[in-house]
Amino acid sequence: MDMVTLLAFLVSVAIVASIIELIRRNRLKERYSLLWLFSSFVILFFSVSRKSLEFISLSVGIKYPPSFIFLLGFLFLIVINVHFSTVISELFEKNKTLTQEIAILKEMLEKGHGADR
Repeated sequence: MDMVTLLAFLVSVAIVASIIELIRRNRLKERYSLLWLFSSFVILFFSVSRKSLEFISLSVGIKYPPSFIFLLGFLFLIVINVHFSTVISELFEKNKTLTQEIAILKEMLEKGHGADR
């Protein structure tokens, strides 16, 4: 095992361990953990199996195998951004609904207290 492979393996194991630790401490929700675990295991797999990386990248038509890793990372970031955009949109709608309900309740309370006077 050469130095680059060893370093890639150690970094990959550190990434997997940190994601598992975040899940264990309940800092990363299960909803997102599968995506992060999957991507970290893909990184771990390609750091250990250079032949697989070369085979897959050449079969896709990429001549320089590390470029394939960057392509995977870029695609992963796009998927994460689309997912978080949908979550943010959903939260925005829920926030708007809650604000409207609070305004209605506040109006009802003010009218109810005004009638007592």
